[in-house]
Amino acid sequence: MAGSKVGSIGEYIREQRTRAKISLRQLADVSGISNPYLSQIERGLRKPSAEILQQIAKGLRISAEALYVQAGILEERESDTDVQAAVRADGLLTERQKQVLLDIYASFLKENEATGVLGADIAESAESAESAEPRQDAPEQDVPEQDMPEQTRAEQNGKEEVG
Repeated sequence: MAGSKVGSIGEYIREQRTRAKISLRQLADVSGISNPYLSQIERGLRKPSAEILQQIAKGLRISAEALYVQAGILEERESDTDVQAAVRADGLLTERQKQVLLDIYASFLKENEATGVLGADIAESAESAESAEPRQDAPEQDVPEQDMPEQTRAEQNGKEEVG
């Protein structure tokens, strides 16, 4: 199984590199790894260390954790939510920014869990808020008289006289 992981990490790196539309030489330059060594990794001939994987991840602008899991260095954790996957996949964010966003998201999830708010409750309340008619008991907002349509001004004036 370890042999298959070595090949799969190389295939995974190659796939990520082609998705990023960078050449082997460009990745070697930005990651600080020699071109021949990187080529051997991609072909499954060499097993990269965690440090080398971190350099490759930085060059590809992807999570080093993803490479560690692919290489068998880390155990795969629970599958990500859509939000977590989107944050991790965003190439415009730095690793630090991604981690901060993920930490904030995790704190929101823990808070909701502690207060007993479930995902379904949140979805239902969002749906009902979108489809709800304006509340009849909602307080009226003060609108300057010059901004009111003429009919509304007359109604307002009528209310003031009565009340």
